[in-house]
Amino acid sequence: MTVVLSPAHVQDIAELRQLYFEVYGHGYPVPLGSDPVVMRRLITEGTAHWLTARAYGGALVGSAVVVTEPGSRIGKLVGLAVHPGHRGGGLASRLTGAVCEEAFGTGRLDSVYATVRVVTAGPQAVVVRNGFRPLGLLPNAVEVDGCETLALFARYADGVLDRRAPVTAVPERLSALLSAASTGVGIDYAGTRGAAGAVGAAVGVRETAGGTGTTRAEPIELIAAPGFVRRRFLELFPRAGDRFFPLHTPNAVLAAADGSFEAYADLDPVAGSCALVAVHPRPSAVAGALEGLMATVTRAGADYAEALLPLADTEALEVFLASGFVPSALYPAMRRIHDRLHDYVVLSRTSRQIDFRTTAVSPLLRPYLGAYLSAWTSTYLPLHEVSR
Repeated sequence: MTVVLSPAHVQDIAELRQLYFEVYGHGYPVPLGSDPVVMRRLITEGTAHWLTARAYGGALVGSAVVVTEPGSRIGKLVGLAVHPGHRGGGLASRLTGAVCEEAFGTGRLDSVYATVRVVTAGPQAVVVRNGFRPLGLLPNAVEVDGCETLALFARYADGVLDRRAPVTAVPERLSALLSAASTGVGIDYAGTRGAAGAVGAAVGVRETAGGTGTTRAEPIELIAAPGFVRRRFLELFPRAGDRFFPLHTPNAVLAAADGSFEAYADLDPVAGSCALVAVHPRPSAVAGALEGLMATVTRAGADYAEALLPLADTEALEVFLASGFVPSALYPAMRRIHDRLHDYVVLSRTSRQIDFRTTAVSPLLRPYLGAYLSAWTSTYLPLHEVSR
């Protein structure tokens, strides 16, 4: 059956919402497929590449979007949907390839990433066929039809990976993740050595039977006022170079009662997730307070939290690792600074039990699963249990 791809228009919004409902039901946690105001803005403001697929006769049967933001040189593939009656003919792959080619064709992107559901193997195969490389797993990252794990993939513009800035040493707990990335992305991390961290004693971290904890007891105050939070965020981080968490806008701030730090978060209770976008005055300022911060986030409805840190920022990485965050994904060449590109690490923490029995982890992702399990074990199992 002939299917024609074309850019999305405002008049398509009602049909697009119906498509996403037919594909995902009421469980789709992204406003792109449900909120007409957000959809109109993406279509009209020029920050998204949005393609639709129409079958012979005009019925809208598919959609795919790459969203971008000025300055970050990163896009995200979202909203890939194919009507159930048109699956199995390669339309998802065709949409993915076409929308990515359009996005990269502008010359303004270094990479496009996608967070892919792993309840079936199909979505993973679609992105791999279109040049995406596996970067890691995000366990319990989103509430869709129950709590689901996502896989992180990225596709790069030509030559980007060749301009990476080298990193000579990382915390030892990241070694397995780097090894998985060497296989999955094809990057040689042989020159990056793992070093045992000593941050625990410095920041007052104590060992517990269930994992890690902290000695700082000051309460964490949550302010969920999006307009105020955005203004305050821009006051503290006025330069674009001082903030980096692409395609995430903070809508809440978690502040220490003693004023020692302010952590800006993109909090989404519908999806059950929280991205820690930035910390003032610096990421390591949350040392000793992440346990309280996580308790506050959980009470606000987010069972999953993640942080994005430079691979070269050993101090900040050690702080988060000492507080129960687990290295989950590695994004090589994520950020361009002048003519060099810098690697970043996604660290995550979940308050729910992780269950991988229902996941369809493809062979490309299995090294990352092994790396995550190794890091989780070293974080949450006592040493005498691990050695048995």
